[in-house]
Amino acid sequence: MPLALLALAVGAFGIGTTEFVMMGLLPDVADDLNISIPSAGHLVSAYALGVVIGAPLLAAVTARMSRRTVLIGLMGLFVVGNALSALAPDNGWLLAARFLSGLPHGAFFGVGAVVATNMVAPERKARSVSLMFLGLTVANVAGVPVATLMGQHLGWRATFLGVSAIGLAAIAALAFLIPHDHEHTTAQGLRGELAALRSLPVWLSLGTTVAGFGALFAAYSYITPMLTDAAGYADASVTLLLALFGVGATAGNLLGGRLADHSLRGTLFGGLTALVAVLALFPLLMRTELTAAVAVILLGMAAFATGSPLQLMVMEKASSAPSLASSANQAAFNLANAGGAWIGGLALSAGFGVTSPALAGVALAVLGLAVASLAYTVDRRRAPVAGRERIVASHVPQEAEAVHH
Repeated sequence: MPLALLALAVGAFGIGTTEFVMMGLLPDVADDLNISIPSAGHLVSAYALGVVIGAPLLAAVTARMSRRTVLIGLMGLFVVGNALSALAPDNGWLLAARFLSGLPHGAFFGVGAVVATNMVAPERKARSVSLMFLGLTVANVAGVPVATLMGQHLGWRATFLGVSAIGLAAIAALAFLIPHDHEHTTAQGLRGELAALRSLPVWLSLGTTVAGFGALFAAYSYITPMLTDAAGYADASVTLLLALFGVGATAGNLLGGRLADHSLRGTLFGGLTALVAVLALFPLLMRTELTAAVAVILLGMAAFATGSPLQLMVMEKASSAPSLASSANQAAFNLANAGGAWIGGLALSAGFGVTSPALAGVALAVLGLAVASLAYTVDRRRAPVAGRERIVASHVPQEAEAVHH
């Protein structure tokens, strides 16, 4: 694997840290800016909104640029957004800065995935994507806990200055390690890039991402009350358990990348099936501290085993605009974050019990399997048609040659 993947992983580490650290800093931010915790929670939504808007938009408008230049520019925007967050004098400023910080998120992963796959042999594409995502999962193990502790002891502004420093390190790594010759193969402009998203298989792949990762966030968004109220953990232990989730996500990401290089769709179906099983067992596993810890690890493994296969599948279905489709998949991931949390909250509000969000996740994971199955059916029906078109096309010149003679 090329060393350049390390540069992408460093950028992913910074992005993952700033995305998830806000959850742990909400009380500190609320106290400092004299706002309520629910109001501070809008800072999480502002970031997610930036991802959803910025992912396809930035990927499309930079279609004619060198991918290396795009990655460096996106990370520069990331640094500016986090620096402005650290300097925010009030909540309105911080909301705008968090939105700005989220804009480059999806496009960085989208363009980065294309660069990663272009640097390796075809049989290692999924593995290369998983190594870039490694920065994101490791952020949950190390980056977020350390950044949270920094915010609690040095102030939340110090956290965002630290994240900005990570972004500067990523810029240096990208400048030194990413080859200069990785440019977009097409120069079709915004209209041509957007045209690639009209394909039904692309939308089915994006739908699988929304449903599959929506299942994860339906449960993970409410993992703290499950661990404290159902499993009996003390509040102080939750941070360690969330790090265990990061360990499971890291292992699942690496395993999924390796398996997907052998069977892309098989790994996707296997990961979604495992996610259904783990979430269905959550009410039982949350009865003791030991089994609850195992459940947290298994949840991370099952969910993130599907990350690389989904990213690669979207790119393959939109081969004429892989950067845009790959970025759109990151927007779908954040829609899954918001939608899954909302659906899990509905189950909780309805009084079905503290572990009911996990069962809501089961329904979403089953929906993900159904969409993935539909995508498989569509592909099988289109394959013979495409094959006949190729055969006809290959005979046309010969027939034309015969008429000419």
